[in-house]
Amino acid sequence: MGKRTATINRKTKETNIQLTLNLDGSGKPQVKTPVPFLSHMLEAFSKHSGFDLTVKAAGDTQVDDHHTVEDIGICLGTALEKALGDKAGISRYGFFYVPLDEALVRCVVDLSGRSYMNFALNLNTKKRIGTFDTELVEDFFKAATDNGKFNLHLEAIHGRNSHHIVEAAFKSFARALKMATAPDAKVKGVPSTKGNL
Repeated sequence: MGKRTATINRKTKETNIQLTLNLDGSGKPQVKTPVPFLSHMLEAFSKHSGFDLTVKAAGDTQVDDHHTVEDIGICLGTALEKALGDKAGISRYGFFYVPLDEALVRCVVDLSGRSYMNFALNLNTKKRIGTFDTELVEDFFKAATDNGKFNLHLEAIHGRNSHHIVEAAFKSFARALKMATAPDAKVKGVPSTKGNL
């Protein structure tokens, strides 16, 4: 298994993003975005996945945070798919439950090469976390799954506080990906009867 890193540069009329992901890092984040709550979540993601994550982003947040949040999700998913290469020798599947006070979130991933998302965090009770629009959480994960080509099932089992639910979601996502991307010595080649993912 070679070096599992990727750098993605995405520049549009709405955003300018540079993102580097190292799947075999030590959980060191270097994150600078104009969306403070997302920066906080990405730092937690890096720490709990063990992936090194560098993000430098600018965007038209004077209009809305949507473009920036979604495009960072696009870059993260693209980087994950690129860093995994042919996926030979990985575990492929990962799952994790994370509690955060009254919140409990479960994440299950399959690095299948096919995009699918079941998003059930039930964030309708609170529209904003600080200045952050909670609708953008689903947009972020949808962009990541579409571009990373993986299955994601993300569900809040319990929870009242939206901050706790979202933070537990990012941490459970991080831990599930850590498990799924981990090398498995018993896996010879690609973990699929198809022969590729």
